[in-house]
Amino acid sequence: MFITRTRITVATIAAGALLFAAACGDGSDSMSGTSPSTAAPATSAVRTDFNNADVTFLQMMYPHHAQAVEMAKLVPSHTQNPQLLALAADVEKAQAPEMEQISSLLQSFGKPAPTAGGGHEGHGMPGMMSPEQMSALQAASGAEFDRMWLEMMIQHHAGAIDMAKTELADGVNPDAQALARSVITAQEAEIATMRTMLGQS
Repeated sequence: MFITRTRITVATIAAGALLFAAACGDGSDSMSGTSPSTAAPATSAVRTDFNNADVTFLQMMYPHHAQAVEMAKLVPSHTQNPQLLALAADVEKAQAPEMEQISSLLQSFGKPAPTAGGGHEGHGMPGMMSPEQMSALQAASGAEFDRMWLEMMIQHHAGAIDMAKTELADGVNPDAQALARSVITAQEAEIATMRTMLGQS
């Protein structure tokens, strides 16, 4: 009798263990099944510490930077001026990562990632070159290219600085404002360098 009860008890425990294991298996499945819904709040947890001025600044600065990078990429094939080659490399090195930062910030605001093509739609943006100006730059070479590039990039940088100052005055997002301060510091220094280079040419 005792043996029979023991067998029943063991069988009951074994059955319970199987049920528990099955429940755990179901639980893990249901966890993986619900992971999209738990991820959804994270994706939809859009930042709220921004205003329209922040969004406008970022949406305009992305294509603005894209054109500066495009201009920088022209330099190696159009001049052998070592100073200009170094400056163009610095422009590209600084502005390409900032474009990634801008894209990430806009996405964190729940806004679509910008495109470089936006730059050619609105050359009403401060400092943006028109398609005609870009074509003229591409057609130039040597000393003429150097002069055109420097003059155009000074104008381009001045436009970026104006937009950055507007962001500091009207925006509220700390990351966008930090980017604006970085743009002002770096591009004011580059303008000074480019003016010196123009004076020497």
